Amino acid sequence: MRNWEKNIRQVVPYVPGEQPNQLGMIKLNTNENPYPPSPRVQETLKNMDAACLRLYPDPGCGLLTRGLADRYGLDEDEVFVGVGSDDVLAMCFLTFFNSERPVFFPDITYSFYDVWADLFRIPYERQPLDESFRIVKEDYYRPNGGVVFPNPNAPTGMLQSLEDMEDIIRHNRDVIVIIDEAYIDFGGKSAVELIHKYDNLLVVQTFSKSRSMAGARIGYAFGNRVLIKYLNDVKYSFNSYTMNTPALALGKAALEDELYFRDCCAKIIATRERMKRELLALGFSFGDSKANFLFVTHERIAARELYEALKIKKIYVRYFNKPRIDNYLRITIGTDQEMDALLDFLRTYVKEG
Repeated sequence: MRNWEKNIRQVVPYVPGEQPNQLGMIKLNTNENPYPPSPRVQETLKNMDAACLRLYPDPGCGLLTRGLADRYGLDEDEVFVGVGSDDVLAMCFLTFFNSERPVFFPDITYSFYDVWADLFRIPYERQPLDESFRIVKEDYYRPNGGVVFPNPNAPTGMLQSLEDMEDIIRHNRDVIVIIDEAYIDFGGKSAVELIHKYDNLLVVQTFSKSRSMAGARIGYAFGNRVLIKYLNDVKYSFNSYTMNTPALALGKAALEDELYFRDCCAKIIATRERMKRELLALGFSFGDSKANFLFVTHERIAARELYEALKIKKIYVRYFNKPRIDNYLRITIGTDQEMDALLDFLRTYVKEG
């Protein structure tokens, strides 16, 4: 090692899903929404004047912050906006997890959590999910430096009840509890209603999944105004202009089309439930996912083998080479046409296997 390398902050980075660009591919590996953004978003983009890029964007993200506050019945100072929920969550780790005690999160969960913890030198402990991939809430009753988990969880898709969420919050009143709700719009009940009851709760959501805007990078957090102020203090000490002007306008437009948003979610949910029935008949097993994906394993075909076979046919799903889940595949819910193509392949492969 060269001398200057001794002072470099080294971490094992997060590994995102593949982003292939192949003609005729079916991309079911990164939980993107298969439907386009709202027509209002498309119209806003079409009418956007490039001259808006000449000036710095609003550092307070007022247009989008007001839109989110109105949509969820909150005050503007109870909303924080960032460049995707990853940016928001990273800012939360940096702001709130500064205890010598370890932060708690599940052993099978969003794999960015331990990356941020390592990056910011935050101690942490992984709490094991049970055999059904559910959080054991009693594991979070011990002293800790903070709690974070997705609901529904990723990559399992399992949803914990709001009662379980509140129980964990009640047992952790002296630390910050962050509930990551990237997939909440596909069948869960949000914990947003609890932020006025618990001053140590932050709820994080995103436009990437249910609003078909992963490419715009829009994330946000809800919490009491003191927590939001602390987040903004760190943000303004790091980068004042986190969100660009087009993203702010497009996000506001998406919020104005509630009917389209609900219709897209309903279509994905209907396709997901159909896929559960079809995959069950082919020998797959899985939990009752409430996300826009299924986390499946087959009774006799190895997950890695199936992943590679699908990839040859330009059908991309997500494989995790990790303890406890290395025989599972995460399959994003696409359009009915895409899922039918997947099923056609699986019926033949399972029969021949």
